[in-house]
Amino acid sequence: MKTYIEIWKAKSAWNNLSKEERANYLNQLAPAIQQLTASGVEIMAWGENDKSTYGRAGYDFFAIWKFPKEEAVQAFENMVTGAGWYNYFDQVNLCGDSASPGDVMAKANTFAFLQVSQG
Repeated sequence: MKTYIEIWKAKSAWNNLSKEERANYLNQLAPAIQQLTASGVEIMAWGENDKSTYGRAGYDFFAIWKFPKEEAVQAFENMVTGAGWYNYFDQVNLCGDSASPGDVMAKANTFAFLQVSQG
């Protein structure tokens, strides 16, 4: 199971579109999102980045997805690129295998040790 996190903010190309053009573009994405969920992809959350968040990332929106396998992630990324999303939005992505907090902390500890010993 892969967890995929997107964070994004509008580029000037998005802001330069009329409200109608923006609505038309977003409406075109709805069937693709429905197709994803029908294929086993889960939408965990979508939201707006609170302005009061401590250490806030400079992005306005986020989406968290769960993908059943790597091939589904690749298909999603191809779909997003093919839809011209990156023409309108500055976006950063995170993706990885879901794990327990203990497993992640153990890896982070090992990673920090490896960085120090190699430096």
